[in-house]
Amino acid sequence: MSRNNKVEAELDKVQKQFDEFESQVKDLTQDRMKCAPKEEVIPPEISQKEIANKDIYIKPTRWIADNQKFNPRFEKEGEYEKEYVQCIPIHNEIRGDMIEFWTHPFGGKGAEFWQIPSDKVIWIPRYAAEQLTKCKYHRLKMDEKLTRSSDGSGTYFGQIVAETTIQRLDALPVNGKRSIFMGAAA
Repeated sequence: MSRNNKVEAELDKVQKQFDEFESQVKDLTQDRMKCAPKEEVIPPEISQKEIANKDIYIKPTRWIADNQKFNPRFEKEGEYEKEYVQCIPIHNEIRGDMIEFWTHPFGGKGAEFWQIPSDKVIWIPRYAAEQLTKCKYHRLKMDEKLTRSSDGSGTYFGQIVAETTIQRLDALPVNGKRSIFMGAAA
């Protein structure tokens, strides 16, 4: 076998592995990502004295008006979502850092900008706490594993895509009880 044939055979092998990797990446669906294992995070330790003594109510720092009319059919749901709940917001990426985000819970009510201290017991509206619990992302990583080819030609050493779900921001209910604001995600 000449040198050119060996190089071409290696290139074909690499191209085949790349094509399989590409098909695995295309197979990543939202349903499969939701099933990804969640990375464990250690919550901050807050004493019962801190919980009992402090009633810090947080309000948005800025508002932007909405030119839509509010639909009165959603008034009951809107009142429920506006109820203040006691929670401990956590910034898992930068512990202790201020959490800043926008909410726009209902059309016709306007957008609100929140600046929330993390790792403290506070009271915020239910819709803001729910939005914090939804702040997550998926980390894709490469694992070197022994795999079988799909065409039955044998076994080779290749790369497999594996994902992990990272909770970037969170709002834990006080006293570690099941949250009244986390909905179905709890």
